[in-house]
Amino acid sequence: MQRTGGFFFKKCIDSINTQLLVSKAKPASIVSSRTHIKSNTDPRYFTLVQHAKSRFLDEQRRSGILSHKIEVNRARLHFETTGDGPNIILLLPGALGSSRTDFEKQLTDFNKSDYTLIAFDPRGYGKSIPPNRTWPLEFLQRDADDAFELIRKLNIHKLSILGWSDGAITGLIMAARHPDIVNKLVIWGGNAYVTEKDIEAYRGLKDIWKWSEKMRSPFMTLYGEEYFQKTWEEWVEAIEKYFTKRNGDICKDDLKNIKCKTLIIHGLKDPLVGLEHPDYLHHNIPGSRLYIMPEGKHNLHIRYHREFNFMVEHFLKET
Repeated sequence: MQRTGGFFFKKCIDSINTQLLVSKAKPASIVSSRTHIKSNTDPRYFTLVQHAKSRFLDEQRRSGILSHKIEVNRARLHFETTGDGPNIILLLPGALGSSRTDFEKQLTDFNKSDYTLIAFDPRGYGKSIPPNRTWPLEFLQRDADDAFELIRKLNIHKLSILGWSDGAITGLIMAARHPDIVNKLVIWGGNAYVTEKDIEAYRGLKDIWKWSEKMRSPFMTLYGEEYFQKTWEEWVEAIEKYFTKRNGDICKDDLKNIKCKTLIIHGLKDPLVGLEHPDYLHHNIPGSRLYIMPEGKHNLHIRYHREFNFMVEHFLKET
């Protein structure tokens, strides 16, 4: 695997609002030299990270997770970073998802000596509020544009992507549009199109009180009932427009343009994404791999995070 700098940001340090978050994560290693810093990153970020970590309390040092905000495409987006490894990973959340609701076990448990992780909250989600979420017809393409602009502002020239659900679709679009920057792609719970059966399943879950308590609770805590219910209903209506106004096509034409090594993971018991979707992705993304988790559901990376993290890290380390 190509080794790229584990530190980033260029000409935006002053615009980033750095906060220190408390977490019960494993200790994060701190690089004591600049040997990994290369031309694709700004060495000044080394100073920023070291200064921030020097201010941590003991419990905060064990986390090593930094919170930032930066303006991207006229929206102020929140993102978190952790790790100081040379290989950069961008984490893309699912519908209504945020860095912490969707990727807690990856932010805390990945090998932080090998990887630098960046997890962002799409506009209108998580701590990227305000503004509230809006829904253009191609809202997932907009998320991909925002993610790419974030990476461009951080002056990152090479990275791998982990995308879940809507984030998987965002990752597909990014990898197709910007093949020069995406080293590897890992996706799960995503689809390149929607069917009438899919829409029926989404409509059946339009009322958040039909969700399981375990699935509903993190979003209730993050948003409160009113914003959560309203935004979820709007998501169902927005995804339905891909069906009614684009013949169900979300990003089918993009798949042939994906050049990076791609791992597709699918939970056989996923109630939202049928097996036809990962099968379609596998057959239309050149050279992709498909791994089925027999007991996995839609949130397989949360429930089976140890197996998931091990498998993904192994894939990312392959040459």
